[in-house]
Amino acid sequence: MDRVILERYRCPGQLIEMSLRAPLSTQQGYFRFGRDILCYGQSCSVTAPHSADRDLPDLLDEVRTDEAVLQLPFDLTELIENLTHERYVAASRLASPAIAPNPVWSKPYYAMRPFLPMWVRVALQRTYLRGWKRITFPAWPVDLTVERLLEKILLLDMKAQGIETLPFIWFWPDGASSAAILTHDVETTQGRDFCPHLMDIDESFGFRSAFQIIPEERYQVTVGFLQEIRARGHEINVQDLNHDGNLFRDRLQFLSRVKAINTYARDWGAKGFRSAILYRNLNWYDALEFDYDMSVPNVAHLDPQRGGCCTIFPYFVGRILELPLTTTQDYSLFHVLRQHRIDLWKDQAKLVIERHGLLSLLTHPDYLLDHRAQTTYKELLAFLAELRSRENTWIALPNEVNQWWRNRSAMSLVRDGHAWRIEGPGKERARLAYIKLDGDRLFYSREASACVA
Repeated sequence: MDRVILERYRCPGQLIEMSLRAPLSTQQGYFRFGRDILCYGQSCSVTAPHSADRDLPDLLDEVRTDEAVLQLPFDLTELIENLTHERYVAASRLASPAIAPNPVWSKPYYAMRPFLPMWVRVALQRTYLRGWKRITFPAWPVDLTVERLLEKILLLDMKAQGIETLPFIWFWPDGASSAAILTHDVETTQGRDFCPHLMDIDESFGFRSAFQIIPEERYQVTVGFLQEIRARGHEINVQDLNHDGNLFRDRLQFLSRVKAINTYARDWGAKGFRSAILYRNLNWYDALEFDYDMSVPNVAHLDPQRGGCCTIFPYFVGRILELPLTTTQDYSLFHVLRQHRIDLWKDQAKLVIERHGLLSLLTHPDYLLDHRAQTTYKELLAFLAELRSRENTWIALPNEVNQWWRNRSAMSLVRDGHAWRIEGPGKERARLAYIKLDGDRLFYSREASACVA
């Protein structure tokens, strides 16, 4: 019951007390937990509907306290994983051909895609995505359901036990308020050839980025090309196999292609993966030999595969760490929404930064070739530089975030007299933090220096 809280906060396990109120129903469905928290899963008390658009039962009143132990009408771990692993999609009314991992139309579309003019592609995609504004869940432009649910449970648990301050290990190294990563998916020969100039642009703002490279068919991948990216301090990851949109179409085909994908990862020394078009099936991830993945959007209203993980923090899918995409792709911004300004990115960044989450950005060298797009991208980088100086946002490479989150997941808080100290790998960069209860609200604070033995 408390595993997801301990994984997120790295707080002392003995300070968290909760249990299941009664046996769970056999059916899953949607319900609310307070006014603004939508959940999907089994419960002890109601038969919940399969649609998120209906009037839903509120289970907040079903919470009980027995001798300072919080008794919940659901399994918190199940609810969180139903969101982060997108299990709610297949069983909800949102499940439609447009949301399935590979829509029926995708095979002929991706076969013709290399021969279609950009204006035709954009027109087809805008038609396919019409109605996205009517999707109510996950919430646009950033969904914070996981964060709200965890904080609500923590608040109730602290009240039940009479705890006013709960120690935990701060989310990011060196006391950074939040984190951000820059990633570039390289899709065509033109995009590949633009990569050196894109690295120049990133470096002019003091940033390094991750480049996701397609191993086969799209363009030639030379040793020199990969070496230049590494030599300049940027990162190389594998993007799909051939970007034909069919990686997750069939389980046997997936397993066959994954053998080649894993081989490229070993040959390139790549730790991270991203699938083409952000198609995904998290149930199959155990076949991937990567440390981390970057294929799951926070909210996927503008992507061919709908859904979203509803969180702005990294989380584990088995042994793979998921670094969710928490902002809109440049292609969607420029061509679907027809915007060449960074207002949406800034709005999404504000929501992520306020919650101390991971701001992940995906742009394509292929769509940054013209002057207008480059101007917009430079405005984005200037905004990130401002976040770094004003908000103390940690601008990192994806593998640096992966290494930190794995280290943090192995850390623990140990009582040292009347104080706490942090133990575990990388503890020198960790910071002791506190969750403070003030009425019906929680507040975070963190110490400025390391608290280690």
